[in-house]
Amino acid sequence: MGKRAAGFVLFRRLCGEIQYLLLKASYGDFHWSAPKGHVDPGEDDFTTALRETKEEAGFDEKDLIIYRDTPLTLNYEVKGKPKVVIYWLAELRNPNQEVILSEEHTELKWLPKDAAKECVGFKDNQVMIEKFHEMILNMDKNRTNCGCP
Repeated sequence: MGKRAAGFVLFRRLCGEIQYLLLKASYGDFHWSAPKGHVDPGEDDFTTALRETKEEAGFDEKDLIIYRDTPLTLNYEVKGKPKVVIYWLAELRNPNQEVILSEEHTELKWLPKDAAKECVGFKDNQVMIEKFHEMILNMDKNRTNCGCP
């Protein structure tokens, strides 16, 4: 079996704009990605996503609105070995809350959808951001169409 990882695609709403958090790795090819990490033995995917988000960005479950019912799974190869990464969408409750970077990352960016897709580079990550963005827009549309305040 290949490596397994989990994380959150974090977004915030700031000045009417949806922005995604990307972190720049301090190792390897210095790629940009959402917070994620390897699943530890005995740990489930969701617990891993929570732990890694706390370690890499400083956010606890209480800081986030997590959309648990709609995870997306990416399957790809790293150095010729299969890797599976499961992501959940999560919104930062306080859009001004500071990110606390771990030593695993050197920079962070909050970017709108198209810039985030360009920054991640990898096609599967771009598709994932697009799918999550569509989910956010659909949720927003459903809220405004339901007669809710």
